Amino acid sequence: MKIDNQQPILTRDYPPRIQRIISVLWPSFLFAGAATTIFFAIFDPHTLMGPTWFPNLSRLASYGVGFFIFWALTASSSLMTCFFLRPTDTFNDRKIKN
Repeated sequence: MKIDNQQPILTRDYPPRIQRIISVLWPSFLFAGAATTIFFAIFDPHTLMGPTWFPNLSRLASYGVGFFIFWALTASSSLMTCFFLRPTDTFNDRKIKN
């Protein structure tokens, strides 16, 4: 919607919040799976857990912990990308109005 040659007014938050959440979580989930596969194909989780606080952790539990660590890392990367894709006009308008 335009009013007298002004910038278009967005009537809703675009893209929707659920789409932004999925656009962060889904790619990070896929890349965490790939990173876990590659990492544990090279390194044995049993030898990595030896000098840590959890020496009695099973290999399967180590895979799970590794996956969630990789998921957190890749999700933070996707979240930062989503954050920096937001237009700066919305922040500038808030500063001018306040």
